Amino acid sequence: MTTTAPPGTDTVTGAASDRPGGLRRIGLKAGRTAQGPGLVFVVPFLLVFALFLVWPIVHGLWMSFTDSSLALRDTSFVGFDNYAEAFGDPDVWSSLGNTVVFTAISSVPLVLIALAMALLVHSGLAGQWAWRLAFFAPYLLPVTVVTLIWTWLYQPELGLANQFLDTIGMAPVGWLSDESVAMWSIAALTVWWTVGFNFLLYLAALQSLPSTYYEAAALDGAGAWRRLWSITLPQLRRTTALVAMLQVLASLKVFDQIYILTKGGPNGSTRPVLEYVYDVGFTGYRLGYASAVSYLFFALVIVVSLVQLRLFRQED
Repeated sequence: MTTTAPPGTDTVTGAASDRPGGLRRIGLKAGRTAQGPGLVFVVPFLLVFALFLVWPIVHGLWMSFTDSSLALRDTSFVGFDNYAEAFGDPDVWSSLGNTVVFTAISSVPLVLIALAMALLVHSGLAGQWAWRLAFFAPYLLPVTVVTLIWTWLYQPELGLANQFLDTIGMAPVGWLSDESVAMWSIAALTVWWTVGFNFLLYLAALQSLPSTYYEAAALDGAGAWRRLWSITLPQLRRTTALVAMLQVLASLKVFDQIYILTKGGPNGSTRPVLEYVYDVGFTGYRLGYASAVSYLFFALVIVVSLVQLRLFRQED
């Protein structure tokens, strides 16, 4: 007569076996044991993250509701007075307008020129390493070096730009002193300096495109332009969306090159909103009001990012 061992019983010794449940318990114990060393490595990052990101955000938000100042030791709560003043401050709106203008005139060429450069290198041009180095090298330069180079180029009398205009019989231009030209001059500098990053993004996307599409198009007799418009550009749609979003956000946060080149001049025609925040907070000593303006701008950047994400998702 054969007997069937009850579930969980060892068929040899008859002792209760906890093999299925035991494995689960062993896995849980191993998981808890493995979490110990993991937390040791994560905690330093969390401390640095909280100290240098979370705390400044929270503290800055609190400051925006106070009259905090570098010139005064006492601080009092003022509620939304700083925000109300910011909405009625014409300097806030003018600096915000300058930021939008700079974003518009710099983002478009930074996308289109980067795409053209990537297509040129990807086409099999001789000496590709030299072209890649030439296109990307300016991006590695610090902002002080870049602005020093372009300050000499924009010199009204000795600068290379005006010397070229004189050679072709044109009048010299006040590249950094003319209100109608200064912002365009800064945008040209920014394009030359930062287009290399977008170029690398496009080049990486081009190199990842499957060659079967082009082989099939070649069999159908499609020329180079037809392959570009029907295969390459549609396949780069996601990359273009990414580059455009990153570039708009980077242009909205412009500060360094403008501050070093013109300090917002002439007559405030190139002052971006971040420079206005700097002037109000560290020159005017009004940290509370500067914090309110910066958080209004931060809200604007968040809205722009969400709108871009929504538009790109609809296209997908």
